[in-house]
Amino acid sequence: MAQVTQIGARRTSVDDIYAYLYEEIAALRLRPGDKISEADIATKFGVSRQPVRDAFNRLATLDLLLIRPQRATEVKRFSMREIVKSRFVRLSVEKEVLLRAAEHCDDADAAELDTALKMQEQSVQDRDIDRFNALDYDFHKLICQIARSEFAFDVILSEKSKVDRLCTLSLSKGDRMPELVEDHRAIATAVQTHNPVAAIAAGVHHLSRLDETINQISQSNANYFMPEET
Repeated sequence: MAQVTQIGARRTSVDDIYAYLYEEIAALRLRPGDKISEADIATKFGVSRQPVRDAFNRLATLDLLLIRPQRATEVKRFSMREIVKSRFVRLSVEKEVLLRAAEHCDDADAAELDTALKMQEQSVQDRDIDRFNALDYDFHKLICQIARSEFAFDVILSEKSKVDRLCTLSLSKGDRMPELVEDHRAIATAVQTHNPVAAIAAGVHHLSRLDETINQISQSNANYFMPEET
């Protein structure tokens, strides 16, 4: 591994290592089952093993790494049980958020939604998947802000992190971005017109798009999943 000699002055080495590995895992440059060496990461960042160990522990808390005594740390494989649980929790929270967003949306909020959609459309035209992923994150955060329930995004983000890699696989296996923008537009329109029923229906439809991807990946890449659950 090439050594990274510059660590951000405003963040700790643990933060930098965590951010680097999170991105590598979420973007599937590190794939389920890949092994990661504390020594290699420490050398890459020019630090001792302790901050690497701390970063590993943070990633393990998110179910992204599997740490076992006297055995190599590896990128955690998908657990179908955990995916079902995570999506249930997220859907429950998102329904309440959408209901509140439809109730509270004002003119300024509506304008922000329009701006968000325009930026997403531009990322589709540019075929910029990384940019689209960032804008998708911002859109769901904005909906929580409009709902006056910013705290809910913490829960959504925690659950989202458990399936982000599947979302990446979904985008990389086909051009799904246009239909996702249309989903966002349906959600935004329902929120802007104070229609909670339509907002929730659009949100449920949006989140359900991952079902087919999960089924396809579990069949075509069974090694990405825990063996007893494939």
